[in-house]
Amino acid sequence: MVQLTALTQEVLSAILKTIDEGIHVVNTEGKTIFYNEVAARHDGMDVKEVQGKHLIDAFPSLTENSSTLLRVIKTGKPIYNQTQVYVNMHGTRIDTINTTLPIFVDKEIIGAVEIAKDYSRMKQLAESLLDLQKNVNKNSKKKTLKNVKYTLDDLKTVNPTFQNMKNEARKLAKSDSPILVYGESGTGKELFVQGIHHASLRGDGPFIAQNCAAIPETLLESILFGTAKGSYTGAVERKGLFELADGGTLFLDELHTMPIELQAKLLRVLEDGMIRRVGSAQNIAVEVRVIAAMNVHPNTALQNQKLRSDLYYRLNVFTFSLLPIRDRKEDILFLTHYFITFFNQKLHKRIKGAEKKLESFFMSHPWPGNVRELKHCIEYMMNVCEGEFLRMDDLPIMMKQQAAPSEKVDKDLSLRKNMEVLEKQLIDKALNLTDGNINQAAKLLEIPRQTLQYKIKKIKD
Repeated sequence: MVQLTALTQEVLSAILKTIDEGIHVVNTEGKTIFYNEVAARHDGMDVKEVQGKHLIDAFPSLTENSSTLLRVIKTGKPIYNQTQVYVNMHGTRIDTINTTLPIFVDKEIIGAVEIAKDYSRMKQLAESLLDLQKNVNKNSKKKTLKNVKYTLDDLKTVNPTFQNMKNEARKLAKSDSPILVYGESGTGKELFVQGIHHASLRGDGPFIAQNCAAIPETLLESILFGTAKGSYTGAVERKGLFELADGGTLFLDELHTMPIELQAKLLRVLEDGMIRRVGSAQNIAVEVRVIAAMNVHPNTALQNQKLRSDLYYRLNVFTFSLLPIRDRKEDILFLTHYFITFFNQKLHKRIKGAEKKLESFFMSHPWPGNVRELKHCIEYMMNVCEGEFLRMDDLPIMMKQQAAPSEKVDKDLSLRKNMEVLEKQLIDKALNLTDGNINQAAKLLEIPRQTLQYKIKKIKD
């Protein structure tokens, strides 16, 4: 039988301890060979109470059939996102969502690893979210004033195509048909959608926005459709976002991250206007306009099977594709001066504008973060500028490096060193665009969150 060497175990342990998910690893005998602090907190246990012990000794309520780890060892097949309910040795009930994978070496199974998420806390998060949303709607005499901050007039542009799109949006806002909005990150999708709601006949009704990627897949259904009493342990009768948005607009951002199975249920709601709470057999009629948005092109989502074709055609009654700022060059300097005026008022400054060299750089910069990146850039520069005009020297460090690559990079042809410089620049940009949010920055960089955390730590060290 293949065994892990002491060095391999030490390296593996060091890696796994840096991950902020519950990690539990057992060998083929069912004994725990690794169990991190996060998993211990989830399970209400101490690491020493589980490490080195057989799984069933630590969690006596589990059996070979109910334990996802033991089942994976037996079958050699992975299990994804499965809810598991068990009791630890202290008699405490634990709810988790587990992804469990077999570990193979030379085609021989040597154990299984489980990545667990605390379902109990997720349920509390979901219920708190719904309670908060319910209170906002209950206490708001004019709900739109509480939930909507922007109108279509807040989308500043001198680009003729974009201006025509805004005019079309005002006309189509009067309809109740669903809308699909596509645009790169930072193009102002939610601002655009809020503007449509404000211009619609539902303007005095609720506007509720939900990012489908921000809620675990296993909870998204109950968030959208609500729960019936007893649908899971501790569940009560609770409205979902569809019911809370009744008479108004429900904005579903990053639709392509919604599980395919749930997309089928969303399609049924769009077809017949009926929802069914999780765990209930009763249909409830809702009158909601659905507006969905994506930051990947719909054709790409369809090709990658991230979006159901029938749902796409149902949503595709009205479609808006928001232009990236690189495709509306006339808006770059227009928005630059608009944001200078805006931050002059906010920061009590008297900046008169931007020097010509800086304007030339702005016009040539690709702006991958679009208007959001431009706004954040101007905000930074306004805070550090000490003269009457924004200058190249006021640029954020990362953009300054792009504007004037260092001589070291020009002269040093080392691919490794230059790649390290570029990697740091991209990480800095992603963190700047997302205000330091690791999860969102990792998505922009298209790498796992743990990988980004490791790279940030490596840069700091």
